[in-house]
Amino acid sequence: MGRDNPTHEAVPVGWWSSRPDRRGQPLPDAVLVIEVLALSNRRIAVVVGLLFFTQLVTFMIGSSLVQAYLDGETGRTSLSVGVLLEMVSGIAVVAIGVLMFRVLKTVDEKWALGYPVMRVTEFAVSAILAVYLLSQLQEVPNHLLWVYIPTGIGGLILNYLLFVSRLVPRPIAALGFVGYALLLLGVPLDLIGAVDLSSGAGLALLAPGGLFEFIVLPIWLIAKGFRAPVAQIA
Repeated sequence: MGRDNPTHEAVPVGWWSSRPDRRGQPLPDAVLVIEVLALSNRRIAVVVGLLFFTQLVTFMIGSSLVQAYLDGETGRTSLSVGVLLEMVSGIAVVAIGVLMFRVLKTVDEKWALGYPVMRVTEFAVSAILAVYLLSQLQEVPNHLLWVYIPTGIGGLILNYLLFVSRLVPRPIAALGFVGYALLLLGVPLDLIGAVDLSSGAGLALLAPGGLFEFIVLPIWLIAKGFRAPVAQIA
């Protein structure tokens, strides 16, 4: 550096970085930033995909243990462990929201904030229901429907941002959007007795969202990760 800069003045770090490319030429700082963000988003994608699976497995096991207690097949320990696993599932839900915000905020920060807010709300509702269950030893009527509301709203926000940005292929985002819209539609229909989301034809309303959240999206995120966003919302 002494020969190149005989006055020993500080060389400012600007558009050009000292890191060389394959031809020995310096890479622009902007390129390095993109590389770092891509690596970070790739890790987030894998973690989020795994968290979706964690959410599913812990909730399924937990709810089955709770139901076994309510059916009189097991003791209080089964109930406690089941509720604990459901709370672990809820923590995974919150973590998904927080991590996805880091990616979605590059598309539209205001809209993106709605997703973790809804996921935290979902966990808060689940926690309130869990406290009631442990204290009263019975579930709140239509308890899952109250959880479905923030789940559905958050899902619509998520898939709207995924669709306009193309962070994932648009058919995946469209599947999720339809799935969560049907979930929200099913809540009032269940409350008025038109359908039962826990059985029969009502389960068909949950199928697209379940396919998206527990199979298609997590597998894509783990295998492929996020694409570079192609659009920002003005």
